[in-house]
Amino acid sequence: MANQEENLFKNVIAHAKEYGFVFQSSEIYDGLSAVYDYGQNGAELKNNIKEYWWKFMTMLHENIVGIDAAIFMHPTTWKASGHVDAFNDPMIDNKDSKKRYRADQLIEGYIEKLEEKIEKEVEKAAKRFENFDRSMFVSTNARVVEYQKKIDEVNDKLKEAMGSGNMEAMKQLIIDLEIADPVSGSRNWTDVRQFNLMFSTEMGSVADDANKIYLRPETAQGIFVNFLNVQKTGRMKIPFGIAQIGKAFRNEIVARQFIFRMREFEQMEMQFFVKPGEEMKWYEHWKEKRIKWHKALGLGEENYRFHDHLNLAHYANAACDIQFDFPMGFRELEGIHSRTDFDLKSHEKYSGKKLQYFDPETNQNYIPYVVETSIGLDRMFLAVLSSSYKEEKLADGSERVVLRIPAPLAPNKVAILPLTKKDGLPEKAQEIMNSLKFHVRCFYEEKDAIGKRYRRQDAVGTPYCVTVDHQTLQDNTVTIRHRDSMEQERVPVDSLKATLTAACSVNNILERI
Repeated sequence: MANQEENLFKNVIAHAKEYGFVFQSSEIYDGLSAVYDYGQNGAELKNNIKEYWWKFMTMLHENIVGIDAAIFMHPTTWKASGHVDAFNDPMIDNKDSKKRYRADQLIEGYIEKLEEKIEKEVEKAAKRFENFDRSMFVSTNARVVEYQKKIDEVNDKLKEAMGSGNMEAMKQLIIDLEIADPVSGSRNWTDVRQFNLMFSTEMGSVADDANKIYLRPETAQGIFVNFLNVQKTGRMKIPFGIAQIGKAFRNEIVARQFIFRMREFEQMEMQFFVKPGEEMKWYEHWKEKRIKWHKALGLGEENYRFHDHLNLAHYANAACDIQFDFPMGFRELEGIHSRTDFDLKSHEKYSGKKLQYFDPETNQNYIPYVVETSIGLDRMFLAVLSSSYKEEKLADGSERVVLRIPAPLAPNKVAILPLTKKDGLPEKAQEIMNSLKFHVRCFYEEKDAIGKRYRRQDAVGTPYCVTVDHQTLQDNTVTIRHRDSMEQERVPVDSLKATLTAACSVNNILERI
């Protein structure tokens, strides 16, 4: 990570704590590694992101409904899903630095460096030639051809090692590629070992009678085991989807990069059930729908890209990520997977219950195929926070830190600020706030000079400030200050409700999708 990006990330993390977005969990006891609490502003931002996703899924699509499944599930669930036997990460330690890594990610990092070299070659060519044909250049440039050949070779070996579970082959690949520890530069590696990521606990009041159960590592299985319940009670017809927002838990080998990778996190998932043979059509459909959902927020279209999976999970026949340009570079934000009929078929086998759909058009029973969209809520939070964070120099030479959070997602939509704490201005400001608080989330503050209060609201991302002054008492008008432009305009108090609710409604974004 470049120094500039590192500094940005550090500033975002510090800002998140200072302004009540994210705190280290159990901080008074020196914290708990890779576990975080959301503060007063963070909780509001998180809830607004949930609303944006939930409305998109369940209100804009007549054939998608939502559920809320329990965190605890019968332990056989995880045997059927493959998590007991296959939910492992290949772990490797560096003997000199004592740091632990995922072996596959070290190899993928090597591949990323080769891809960066290709892009640099392409950029240099584009600067030299006015009429630049990228595809022709890539196919004829010797260095690029060599890089791509190496990428394909490494990908094939990684895929083979991951697919067969051959940890010795994975370590040998790390050795052959001369991959060094990013911290120490050492190549003194341990063997690669499999590490199961599920947290286990016991259910029961008597230890002898307790059953071993797991904290769910994903929310998807709660949807699959309820497939028939939802389909029958909702009279749903294929194709249809089931959406869910909920907590999941993974004992990550290396949990780092703030809230990007945590041991307790929240997912927003939708499983879309389709007729066998139509899954690829719907896979492409949801790729298009989901990227539009992201770009509609206005965080910058250049910050998104698709990344196809070369090493598919055991249940998938197609998979890709929507990656976002976080401060530490492009990383996975959302996964879109064609899961085939693996999940329902496996649960049918282990439960002994028939999990099939009767198609009235063909008079046939079949197990539906599934297309999944799965986004990490915490990663989405980080994407919004980091891309909204700006350090600006103003025309008068002063500086400000502002969070340019899209208005519908902002923790507070409007701050009500009496100019002074006397002359009846606080009372008038409270009257205005009481008229607005049922429609938009308001924040009231009367301490310090108005300029300082504006800066504080900029720092928490409040899109509008309403200043109540002496003129308000005379003609019932107030000043609205816009966060992004810092422009101010005089408006009647009676127009505030309509203006603010229209500007801050999540429906404004949804209508653009």
